[in-house]
Amino acid sequence: MNANFALKIKHLTVNIMGLSSLGIFHTVIGVLAIIAAVIGFIKHGKIALPSVTGKIYFYGTLITSLTALGLSSVSGFNPGHGLALLIVLLIAGSHYLHTKKQGYNHYRLFENFFLSFSFFLSLIPTVNETLTRVPVGHPVAKGPTDPLIAQTLGIVLLLFLLGSIYQFIKQRKLNAAAKQHALSATLRIHGVISSID
Repeated sequence: MNANFALKIKHLTVNIMGLSSLGIFHTVIGVLAIIAAVIGFIKHGKIALPSVTGKIYFYGTLITSLTALGLSSVSGFNPGHGLALLIVLLIAGSHYLHTKKQGYNHYRLFENFFLSFSFFLSLIPTVNETLTRVPVGHPVAKGPTDPLIAQTLGIVLLLFLLGSIYQFIKQRKLNAAAKQHALSATLRIHGVISSID
């Protein structure tokens, strides 16, 4: 009976592209998080935590990063685990800033950067794993040191830097507009109070 049960479990952990069941779950959730982030960038110019895509990215990335701790071909703590923990810290920091430091202020600059940087870091293993596994049987890259991986990551880094500059400029304009609006409202209220006196 135990042998049959073990055999059934082995069949349940079907290796798809060399992935375990945890690896498949990790990959599916990770892909959903990346898609949500891309949609967020297109719609909002950033990963906006209050939006549906922002929530999918946040929780998907959290799950993906935590499950990455259980995936490794090397025993013990490795750079991949460190990367996963750094991503968790970045999204946790952005969530804290979003919930505790609300409003159009300099905290939005850090929140945007933390989320974009977490996305960039998520793409490092994503690019590596994708190019060394797809297409099945004849992957595009021969291994993690393949020049194609470095070139692809270079393009991703350039996009991250350009996107971060865009987000910074856009957020500074939003912050300035909000500050001007608040100042105008204060002056109007002050004018009303002065006219009553």
